[in-house]
Amino acid sequence: MTRPSIQGQTDPTVQPVPASVVEQVDAADATLHNPKRAVVALGANLGNRLETLQGAVDALEDTPGIRVKAVSPVYETEPWGVEPGSQPAYFNAVVLLKTTLPPSSLLERAHAVEEAFHRVRDERWGPRTLDVDIVSYADLRSDDPHLTLPHPRAHERAFVLAPWHDADPEAELPGRGPVADLLDAVTREGVTPRADLELRLPE
Repeated sequence: MTRPSIQGQTDPTVQPVPASVVEQVDAADATLHNPKRAVVALGANLGNRLETLQGAVDALEDTPGIRVKAVSPVYETEPWGVEPGSQPAYFNAVVLLKTTLPPSSLLERAHAVEEAFHRVRDERWGPRTLDVDIVSYADLRSDDPHLTLPHPRAHERAFVLAPWHDADPEAELPGRGPVADLLDAVTREGVTPRADLELRLPE
């Protein structure tokens, strides 16, 4: 919910909205009917990585039917599946959403956000300006080849599990169990928290 503008404060016919009312409206997700929880992982290793991740967060929030509820801290990660030093390091983060979009539409939006940041899919494990991956959608489990849910490799990737755990310590990956336990079972080598960087939660 937007806060009253400065202009409104000088208008005697406009009363400021009490903070308690703002909190109640926000908590009710008044613009969404029966929303589902979704977890989206972001990654970038080309260009201005932090700016790109923030742009992706903002683009998701600007999507009708999506509300960004939490954004994780930023992690710096060595590229996955390639020779060390062959690519720049990634910045990774996880975004927690509430959405009324079905999984297929959420995937279409994820791809559209990637394309807006000039994502190129020339090679597997290749460098990219932006990755937007759906990690989980409610408790849905699906083997659909276009969108496997939950993400088939999320349980073994510290660069997904660590920021997700930071954003939601009680989180569970459907079919795999608590994220905290999954994180304990994988190595965090090459996955470094960047306390000096921060993504803004959209207002």
